[in-house]
Amino acid sequence: MGTQAPNDPNFYGNNNIDERTEKERKIDEWLPMTSSRNAKWWYSAFHNVTAMVGAGVLSLPYAMAELGWGPGVAVLVLSWIITLYTLWQMVEMHEMVPGKRFDRYHELGQYAFGEKLGLYIVVPQQLVVEVGVNIVYMVTGGKSLKKFHDTVCEDCKKIKLTYFIMIFSSVHFVLSHLPNLDSISGVSLAAAVMSLSYSTIAWAASAHKGVQENVQYGYKAKTVAGTVFGFFSALGDVAFAYAGHNVVLEIQATIPSTPEKPSKGPMWRGVVVAYIVVALCYFPVALIGYWMFGNAVQDNILISLNNPKWLIALANMFVVIHVIGSYQIYAMPVFDMIETLLVKKLNFPPSRILRFVVRNVYVAFTMFIAITFPFFSGLLGFFGGFAFAPTTYFLPCVMWLSIYKPRKFSLSWWSNWVCIFFGLCLMILSPIGGLRQIIIDAKTYKFYS
Repeated sequence: MGTQAPNDPNFYGNNNIDERTEKERKIDEWLPMTSSRNAKWWYSAFHNVTAMVGAGVLSLPYAMAELGWGPGVAVLVLSWIITLYTLWQMVEMHEMVPGKRFDRYHELGQYAFGEKLGLYIVVPQQLVVEVGVNIVYMVTGGKSLKKFHDTVCEDCKKIKLTYFIMIFSSVHFVLSHLPNLDSISGVSLAAAVMSLSYSTIAWAASAHKGVQENVQYGYKAKTVAGTVFGFFSALGDVAFAYAGHNVVLEIQATIPSTPEKPSKGPMWRGVVVAYIVVALCYFPVALIGYWMFGNAVQDNILISLNNPKWLIALANMFVVIHVIGSYQIYAMPVFDMIETLLVKKLNFPPSRILRFVVRNVYVAFTMFIAITFPFFSGLLGFFGGFAFAPTTYFLPCVMWLSIYKPRKFSLSWWSNWVCIFFGLCLMILSPIGGLRQIIIDAKTYKFYS
């Protein structure tokens, strides 16, 4: 079956013994994912909201314009149901081995597929997702700051997007030194509140503006190829919007657990609350935004809204605060991977200096890539399909089938294979559209302009 996850210091039954050495114990107490297990169920709720709702929700009306009414609504609803199901699977699998916890996505992959194969399958995809999200959020934060500046001060000298991305990243050079997920819970709570706030502003302001004159709901592209590629890219936008699974095990790892009271109880309660908030954010924004603006809607709904100016400025600042929290939620597992590699494999001593260097270099790297390639909608489509679809839509199902081996043609068997088929379609089709959009944008883009 493959190797099992390391023993959890806070979860041992009567017959389990902590066999780690003193050195291993100290390292685990230093690493971000295993250093604190004091989270409450509501931490799970707002961490999941912060991880899932973000840049994606603002692109949903644009995705609807590319998909059309029928396919758009179907894909949105199916994605909500499928991703809730696969998230439930991951919560259940976190502690399926008595006395052990899979604190990281790749540990679950190693148990399902074997020590080496599990790493090769999960780690590259998880890294693409988490680093990809951080890059996109750098762009989103910079664009929203620029929109805020341009809205509040119309007569001011125009400032390059590059500088706004640098301003946004400066916050992360500070926040990234918080040691673990528990320590950023306040930032995450603020981010979750902001996500609900700016989503409400987006759909309420759209509804207030009313259906635009000469609104059209047909496909925007004039050619068949443009329509098809736009459709594919929009699938990636939707996949990106439901991308919280990559950090769900890491979030659950912060919740205390005993054999009598396993962590899956409070974790699932938090997930249900989070998904209700997700529905309240996604569906009104996507449907009302598209209804009001039709296929003329921008790839960021807030750009389509120019009045009232104070409200749009406020919404953009809410976006900035939210993606600050989201960046940290997705960066923490990356920090954990890098620090684990350096300390456990390369035998660096765990220290503040090591953490300082690693995290500053990572923030600087994501900032540089964001400044170089700020193609917002294309990035969403490309990353959304390439890695979000597997890790969110069907990899949990493949693990479930591998571990639990449900009876052929049973409800569980069919459910998992339907999710796998849907996820595979997303994975294959959406990067094609996203890559084409990046190429089109790149033709007219000047680096660092």
